Amino acid sequence: MSARETKISRRWLLAGGSAFGLGLLSAPASSQSAEKITYLFPAPPILPAFGPIRLAQGKGYFTAAGLEVSFAVGRGGVDVAKQVGAGNAPLGGIVADGPIMVRGNGVPVKIVAVFGGKGFMQLVVREDSGIEKPADLKGKTITVMSYQDTTFYALLGLLASAGLTQNDVDIQSAGPTGVWEFVATGKSVGMAGVPDWIPPVQAAGVKVKVIPTDEYFPHMAQGIAVSDQIIKDKPEMVRKFVHAALRGMKDIMDDPDKATDDFVRFVPEWKGKEGAVRFALNMYAKLVYPGQKQLGEVNAERLAKLQEFYLAKGFIQKATPVEELYSNAFIK
Repeated sequence: MSARETKISRRWLLAGGSAFGLGLLSAPASSQSAEKITYLFPAPPILPAFGPIRLAQGKGYFTAAGLEVSFAVGRGGVDVAKQVGAGNAPLGGIVADGPIMVRGNGVPVKIVAVFGGKGFMQLVVREDSGIEKPADLKGKTITVMSYQDTTFYALLGLLASAGLTQNDVDIQSAGPTGVWEFVATGKSVGMAGVPDWIPPVQAAGVKVKVIPTDEYFPHMAQGIAVSDQIIKDKPEMVRKFVHAALRGMKDIMDDPDKATDDFVRFVPEWKGKEGAVRFALNMYAKLVYPGQKQLGEVNAERLAKLQEFYLAKGFIQKATPVEELYSNAFIK
């Protein structure tokens, strides 16, 4: 597969990354009784990372649940959490440990479902970098999408697990395309990445190694964030959205290759680049989605351990009662 076949339009991504609040994509017209809601993505919604939501939209799962869903884009997970907490969008996508970082600062959001039992962020390094483990990153340059994205905090946790601080490495905030372009061009040895960003690096002829974060740090997968107010005022809407989104996730787990065909049909920007989507969705099905007793369930013990770790390392100043960080009521 050539770089041209795999590479996403830089202009499209950058435009999408700044499109918060514009209702980037809308659901097909539905009945008058459908409840209109907006889901806020942390990055451009063409990314395979958002497969469960895009499949739920394209296959009519939201419509069947009586919801008419439109999409908007925030500036990373922390921004999404703040916007949802402020009531600017009823639901949004963040990494599931996001409430640990923001509730202590007065942002009233909970995770109501999580897309998988393993970590979302993967440490992706060039094979020629000689890096075998997080400790080897000392003195090296590594990229993140944004300092406001929750994968950045996961990287800090990963470094801390190896006895390193942010000052021991050169972390570059490079945006949704620069995060992998720096790796492809050798400006960085690796990235705090997600499966979506690996194919473009490989298409540039660069071999990479994926170091799963679960081996070193109890990071979490993406979750659906909802404000306390919406949970109180519209619990049935939340439940309907969660169940429809989890159907999309289950479709990917059951058959990543078929899910790829469906995803490309619903997100035509990927036509001709199906291989990149197939690679990413297979990685999600293998490295991120497994490990839950019930689909969508937040592992409270893992969340508690993660919060203890963040507190001990000074990433947060005070702990929040774990039951205030999540709710498993809506997956049932």
